[in-house]
Parts: sequence; structure tokens; C-alpha cells
Amino acid sequence: MTIKQILEEAISILKENNIEEPILKSKLLLAFVLKKEKEYLLINDNKELLAKKEKEYREVINRLINGEPLQYIIGKQEFMGLEFEVNKNVLIPRADTEILVEEVIELIGNKELKVLDLCTGSGAIAVSLAKKLKNIKATASDISLNALKTAKKNAILNDVNVIFKQSDLFENIEETFDIIVSNPPYIETDVIKTLNKDVQNEPFIALDGGKDGLDIYRKIINEAYKYLNENGTLALEIGYNQKEQVINLLRESDNYTDIYSKKDLSGNDRIVVCKKK
Repeated sequence: MTIKQILEEAISILKENNIEEPILKSKLLLAFVLKKEKEYLLINDNKELLAKKEKEYREVINRLINGEPLQYIIGKQEFMGLEFEVNKNVLIPRADTEILVEEVIELIGNKELKVLDLCTGSGAIAVSLAKKLKNIKATASDISLNALKTAKKNAILNDVNVIFKQSDLFENIEETFDIIVSNPPYIETDVIKTLNKDVQNEPFIALDGGKDGLDIYRKIINEAYKYLNENGTLALEIGYNQKEQVINLLRESDNYTDIYSKKDLSGNDRIVVCKKK
């Protein structure tokens, strides 16, 4: 079977199974199996595949149909123009989170500041900040040891220095910072089971924000000001419908000021930023 023929077969199967972006995903998976760039497929579309590679390709197509995220199958995801290793222990970095990183980059500029990334997961936020801002001292924490192992690999992969700590939020944090940034779990527990199969296969602990999706925000907001330096900043990613609730939590705590939000490229409220009073 040629590359063109097996791609046509795969695209058809993915469409039948209601997989989003079937053309792109079929090509990415074949390029992964062949250990080639995607462009290779177009130039060599009449090339015959080895039986072994055909079998391997059909296996990864089945994994995708059964709900395994594409990024876990190929083991990587791009974020902020950088490559990150991803696996079943970490949430897959998404373009929406780039809004949070870009805002923090703008806030820091060339200043020499200390930054803490809570719930770091793959390390995407902390590693990206350390790569783009050479003057910062970045610390990243997560409750999951397996997530931290992946985050450490990503720091090495992208040639940056980040201090990693295992911590349930602020439990093992012993210093203060100029900026605390976090993309915490914020999906309502009952909503998770209604999401696409591939999202449901990401770590539950990285998705689950409790009954109303706000459990982790409450904990962060109740504690973060104690770990912020004077005029320190707290920057949070939020769910598309959580802006008012998170802002109300910040106001109720009476420890924060200069609260504002920004939208993502789809027009959804995506981040809330404030300063310590």
C-alpha cells in the first residue's frame, strides 16, 4: 500500500469515528511512524510502505480512535514556539495558555524577578518564561512527582534553569516571589465526563477543579499574597465562564488590587491578573 492510499484509508476511518482534524492527524501520525517530517509524505505519496510500518500505523490510528490524545501517542507538543515532551502524567499544553505566558512576559520585561509557577505539569509555563526571559529566577511546583519528572526533562530539552519542587500548592514553598503564575485545574467534576474522550484521558488531577471548578482558585487566592513580595503579581488562567467568580474571590479576600482580565484569541475570558495590596 502506498503512502497516499493508507492516508486516504486513515482519513476515512477518522471521519467515521468523528475525530476532529482527520487529515492533519492522519498525516502527523504517519510521519511519526515513519520518523519523517510531514512534508516527506507529500513528496513521496506513491512510495510503498513496508508491511511492518502499515501495521504500526494502523495500531496508532486505533489508539487515537480509542481516545488516546494524539500528543501522547507522538510524545510531544509545541507551546510558545518550543517543543515539550508530554505523556499521560501531564496535561497537554494548549494555545490558550500562551495568553497567560505572553502577559507575564510583558509584565516582567527586562526586570530581574523571581517567578513561581504553581501546578506546573509539563513545565510549559515555567520553561517558556525561563527561555524567553533570561533575567528571571524561575521555580515550578507540582503535587505530582511524575509530572515533575517530565517538567525537568522539558527544562533540559529547552536548555533552561528552573528550580523544581514537589508541593501541594504552597505546602513546601518557603520563599517569596515577585510573580506567581498558575494554570490550575478548573473544570467542574461533573463536566469532565462529558468532555471528548481524548481530554478525559488526560490526568484527572490536572482537570478537576471540584464541584464548581473553583476549589484550587480558593486555595491559591487564600494563600498567594503571603508568598508575594511587595507589589507582587498573581496571574491565573481561568475557564471561559469563570471570570466574575474568580474576580469576586479576589475581592472577597481583600488582599489584592488592580484586578483585570484578558481574553484569548477565541474571545473567551482566559486570564485574571492582580497585584498584592
